[in-house]
Amino acid sequence: MPANLTTDRATALNLADSVAETIRAQLIDGQLKAGQRLSEAVLSEQLGISRNTLREVFRSLIKEGLLRHEPNRGVSVAVPTIADIIDIYRVRRLIEGQALEKSWPLHPAHKRMRQAVDAGMAARDAGDWRQVGSANMAFHAGIVALGDSLRLSTMFSHIAAELRLAFGLLDDAEYLHAPFVDYNRRLLQLFMDGQTAAAARELEAYLLQSERMVLAVYTGKRH
Repeated sequence: MPANLTTDRATALNLADSVAETIRAQLIDGQLKAGQRLSEAVLSEQLGISRNTLREVFRSLIKEGLLRHEPNRGVSVAVPTIADIIDIYRVRRLIEGQALEKSWPLHPAHKRMRQAVDAGMAARDAGDWRQVGSANMAFHAGIVALGDSLRLSTMFSHIAAELRLAFGLLDDAEYLHAPFVDYNRRLLQLFMDGQTAAAARELEAYLLQSERMVLAVYTGKRH
């Protein structure tokens, strides 16, 4: 293959990866909602890319389970199932608990956790519960970053996007997010104090509580 074609292909792939990450970030931030129909024309213009590139991005995100394609109806944001939520929390407990327990309290990722705690508290004071949810996702991404694994961080960005879609289907964001603002602050303090095993135990209970809350509301919403 000629060198210029190889370069063009690599550039196109890099652009598609970058755009896919942008859309994942929008999902995690709650800007895109479960079930929302995505317009190729509108989205390609907003992102400043060709429709061909956008279709490549769509194919990638469909494989990840974040989008879905229906014949004659186009592409829409996926709607997580109860089984998806249970599996997401199972993976979170495996990844986050180990990262928190095994890491050094002055690992650079603790700064991300601190920033997320501060952002969550500020958003709570402002009554902006969508931003509280975004700060919570950022806090847990910081926990995963303690593991120094790009693969785990990438995996977490995918499941965080799925989880935020489930949150978006529920009507009461305050109910879902309010209890965990102070919980995040407590986890961070335990970790910074070197009580990493205690922090991991707290996190296990935290995630179980969060899962039960989400499933209780989600089940009621779906029936």
